[in-house]
Amino acid sequence: MPLFIDSSFSVFGINTTQMELFEDVSRPLVDDLIQCKNGLLFTYGVTGSGKTFTMTGSPGEGGLLPRSLGMLFNSIGPFQAKRYVFKPDDKNGMEIQSQVDALLERQKRDSQPSVPKTPSSRQKVADPEFADMISAEEACKSGNVDEDCCYSVFVSYIEIYNNYIYDLLEEAPFDPIRPKWLGGGPLIRNNEFIPPQSKILREDQNHNMYVAGCTEVEVKSTEEAFEVFWRGQKKRRIANTQLNRESSRSHSVFTVKLAQAPLDADGDHILQDKNQVSVSQLCLVDLAGSERTSRTKAEGSRLREAGNINQSLMTLRTCMEVLRENQMCGTNKMVPYRDSKVTHLFKNYFDGEGKVRMIVCVNPKADDYEETMLVMRFAEMTQEVEVARPVDRPICGLAAGRRHRNQAFKEELSRRLAERGGPINAGTFSSKSLPALPPCELVDPADDQTLPRLIEALEQRHRIRQMMVEQFHKTASTLKSMFEQFDGQLNAKETHLHDQQSKLNQKDKVIMNQRAEIERLEKKSKTLEYKVDILQKTTDMYEQDKRSLQQELETREQRLQRELSDKRRMEQRMQGMVTDTKLKWEKECERRVNAKQLEMQNKLWVKDEKLKQLKAIVTESSTGGGCITEHLDKPERPSRERDRNMPQKRSASPSPIPTAPPVHPMHRRSQSAGGEKWVDHKPTSNLDLDTVMQPIIPNAIKVSTPNEKALSKCHKYVLRHQELASDGEIETKLIKGNVFKTRGGGQAVQFTDIETLKQECPTAPSRKRRSGSVERPVQVEDIENRVRA
Repeated sequence: MPLFIDSSFSVFGINTTQMELFEDVSRPLVDDLIQCKNGLLFTYGVTGSGKTFTMTGSPGEGGLLPRSLGMLFNSIGPFQAKRYVFKPDDKNGMEIQSQVDALLERQKRDSQPSVPKTPSSRQKVADPEFADMISAEEACKSGNVDEDCCYSVFVSYIEIYNNYIYDLLEEAPFDPIRPKWLGGGPLIRNNEFIPPQSKILREDQNHNMYVAGCTEVEVKSTEEAFEVFWRGQKKRRIANTQLNRESSRSHSVFTVKLAQAPLDADGDHILQDKNQVSVSQLCLVDLAGSERTSRTKAEGSRLREAGNINQSLMTLRTCMEVLRENQMCGTNKMVPYRDSKVTHLFKNYFDGEGKVRMIVCVNPKADDYEETMLVMRFAEMTQEVEVARPVDRPICGLAAGRRHRNQAFKEELSRRLAERGGPINAGTFSSKSLPALPPCELVDPADDQTLPRLIEALEQRHRIRQMMVEQFHKTASTLKSMFEQFDGQLNAKETHLHDQQSKLNQKDKVIMNQRAEIERLEKKSKTLEYKVDILQKTTDMYEQDKRSLQQELETREQRLQRELSDKRRMEQRMQGMVTDTKLKWEKECERRVNAKQLEMQNKLWVKDEKLKQLKAIVTESSTGGGCITEHLDKPERPSRERDRNMPQKRSASPSPIPTAPPVHPMHRRSQSAGGEKWVDHKPTSNLDLDTVMQPIIPNAIKVSTPNEKALSKCHKYVLRHQELASDGEIETKLIKGNVFKTRGGGQAVQFTDIETLKQECPTAPSRKRRSGSVERPVQVEDIENRVRA
């Protein structure tokens, strides 16, 4: 059941005849072909759905192809040119030969026995396989035939098998020494299969795609064209599968090319101008059916064939989808025509260079339901594809009706000659030009009217005869003068012809010289092209070396830049380390100098105290007269004992040198150890140092975040802050402050002191230097003085 898809949607049932389908589908395409418009008709569907039957037909009822050929030849039959007047130029164009060259070409072809001759159109079709397929019904004709043009039909037949193009009409030359066909189809040599030579696609000067080297046969009748088709049909690849006994394993393309050219002003000969030739073609495509290997049980080469068929049909579907998307969404995506030979060959049709029609064949079997639905979706999608077509190129010929005017002139001339009695010969006269004789029978002796009437008639005939003789002599003299003038003109024409022949010979010599010069220049051009190729290759090598060297140079420059940046970063890092170390040692030296000064001052103070006590003892003993007892009291050192729970070292700036004897009141280590209530703020991000002794603040409310409730209950606030020192050790700072109430009723903290607790490795040399007996009390005293301040 065929389904026709075009700008309009039509459905044909199983009872539709081939003639009805032809009238709706193929007839408009044949009319467009005669009007110099291209056309494409292809069948699409699942394997076994009737695509080949729709295109070819059956005995007794021809399909679309034979009916299209019949309509074409019925329309242009009386106006066909002689064979070989039109000649393909192997570049998808046509050349025009003169009548003499065409005659020589025919004689040359007839004299070559090795060239297979196309059967004459006058011969009766003898092949019973396709004789019944040619329709014998009433002939269809097109009313758009230009009678002032000459036509010629060329047909070609190709197949696309496994995405390769093969010519089904290619004939192999016959070798008389080895009587074996050397080409033209698959061969068997030494028990090996030799495939035919595949063809390639090319683009002509009008940007139309065509098969290069494809055989184009000139045909003059429907029988002749269909016989050529049937000869190629026998070479087409078919195979027996689970779904079809004669399944097409390739896409076949039968191309009908119509060449037409206008006649001259007299309507007798074709204009010898290649630019006036118009070529149009109609492509009838029988696509192979899509199939699933799970149903066909294909293996080996059949599996490969099915894969290539499905891939090409998928590419056709993809191209249609991209065209629809570009049309509906306004995009400009590239259509993948080159992914398949089928879409690449018909690229111009899908771009608008001709009318495209598709017949979707549907098999009503339930087993083909899923594949049929996919085919119907594709058919529905193709209806929405619209491509703008270019303006048709008009045929640039002379005024129409030259054949009619010449025929009418001939008929009018014949009619006038017939009215005048035909041509007049010398010595003979037509009896119609003389008056008739009156009755001359005498029955009465007294009759005196008959003889005078007869004498008058004879005299009149004599006068007319004399006039006719005079006219004849005048006409003869006129014709003689005309003949003499014609002889003179003929001699002049012959002289002019001889002159033109001599000029032509000179032109031939010039042409021969120019051809020799052209051959010399072509050889020189080839030599120069060869040198240019060598120089181009050398240039490419140098360019490649240059690119490689540039890449290597860029790589080295990048490496050098990285090394320089690393060096700069290292220098900056080292400078930072040097600066940190310098500051560290400067602070250490200053601390040691201050500590030493404080130690010497303490020693000096101790000596002064001892001297004062000794002086007091000496004075007392001298006044009291008692015995002198030496009593030296060692003053208490201005330092406090380190807290057991604080293993960290406390460091601060040294206090100023005391100018008066120090007072040794009883005091605690810091205000944090007193009776005040403290808010101990320890953030959750602080690390537990896991040391033996930890700083403990009694009477403290420990919080992770400060709040007004805790601050209202306490008088002091301490914040434990940890950071990483420059030498990599963990440094804890105790930031202390007083809590007081504000005027608004809230709580505020005023920071007053910072204690630094630093954890160090016991094996570090700095720890050994700082672990002296004198240094510890000085630091504690310093911290206490800072806290009191």
